[in-house]
Amino acid sequence: MDRAEAWCLLTEFTQSESLRKHALAVEACMRAYARKFGADEELWGMVGLIHDFDYEKYPSAEEHPFKGNEILKERGYPDEVRRAIMSHADYTGVTRETNLEKALFACDELAGFITATALIKPGKSLGEVDAKSVRKRMKDKAFARSVSREDIVSGAAGLGVDLDEHITFCIEAMKNVAGELGLAGK
Repeated sequence: MDRAEAWCLLTEFTQSESLRKHALAVEACMRAYARKFGADEELWGMVGLIHDFDYEKYPSAEEHPFKGNEILKERGYPDEVRRAIMSHADYTGVTRETNLEKALFACDELAGFITATALIKPGKSLGEVDAKSVRKRMKDKAFARSVSREDIVSGAAGLGVDLDEHITFCIEAMKNVAGELGLAGK
């Protein structure tokens, strides 16, 4: 499997521009962590890119990511990819054991929160976002209320990285695709 196939899968199931941008943001974070851990950057990036590919069609906890897992199996995606995607949702019962699985969980909610933080900045730019501004927004329960702060904190802990370092690392990774994310500034 390669990135082009993964992108086709994502766009086949996901029409929402914001969900596609979320996938690109998580992909960027996952690629950066793969480099940090000396892992397969293409594999990790692909997992980040398609982790929510089924969410738009199957948004309920009863269906996502279970339906996606079935589709991935039918299309020949490897067990490692399917397991990582299943592990990113606590309610699936699939524990996170590998660095790939831990990184996906750690990056998923945080990428969305970083995006939300950038969008309220005057220039709508990742260049205006730092760990301090993200942490400040995390305290505001009304801001990006659908994002689990607990998942952000436990994700970093599960990955074995300091929360502020994790936030900074993901911001820097996302800056590499800021234009695609619409977060390069005005």
